Amino acid sequence: MKILVCISKTPDTTAKIAFTDNNTKFDTSGVQWIINPYDEWYALVRAIELKEANASAVIHLVTVAGADADPIIRKALALGGDEAIRVNAGSQDSFYIASQIAEVAKTGGYDLVFTGKETIDYNGSSIGGMVAELLDLPYVSLATKFEINGSTCTINREIEGGEETCEAALPLVVSCQKGMAEQRIPNMKGIMGARTKPLKVVEPVAVDALTSVAGFELPPAKAGVKLVDPENMEELVRLLHEEAKAI
Repeated sequence: MKILVCISKTPDTTAKIAFTDNNTKFDTSGVQWIINPYDEWYALVRAIELKEANASAVIHLVTVAGADADPIIRKALALGGDEAIRVNAGSQDSFYIASQIAEVAKTGGYDLVFTGKETIDYNGSSIGGMVAELLDLPYVSLATKFEINGSTCTINREIEGGEETCEAALPLVVSCQKGMAEQRIPNMKGIMGARTKPLKVVEPVAVDALTSVAGFELPPAKAGVKLVDPENMEELVRLLHEEAKAI
């Protein structure tokens, strides 16, 4: 079984967010980059678990990014990926990225494609569905559990107000979220081995992006906390009526 895991680099959750060029570009100065948590903790780790249960399974990683993504790719290899493919391109357009991933998947003959449910910087939740459509494969989103028996997969997914269990045959595309697996930390053997694992760089196929960024805007700064004397209930009621805003 060949598994393709889609990974992307995102700013660390503690990174200070700022924009440049009249708020049209993300300011990367001093930003620490990490593997997108949904890709790492759930998609990649579940693929590793499947390989541990089936020694013949092979895990390939794919990302669409420049050379600055190589460190996070090496970390993913250290966790348990067998080899990686980096499409040498940068874009914020979901269709463009999905098209590059689909092109890699077409030529690789993969049985299973895993993605995280979304990236923590753009929260688009669109890549998995686009990849599946471009590959003409079944797609299951928001998966919290994935089991495989032969060529039949049983997937639990989150739906409004509950959970749904569905079955699908390989090949297929699945987007993963919390519940799919537990976070792992690469060990020293994995880190050392990742240095020699293949990282293939390919040039992108010609695809027109469908969207572009017009501008970014930070959310309003949080207002300061107002302390009210516990004996002054009238003031508290006034503040709740006149100044408090619904969350």
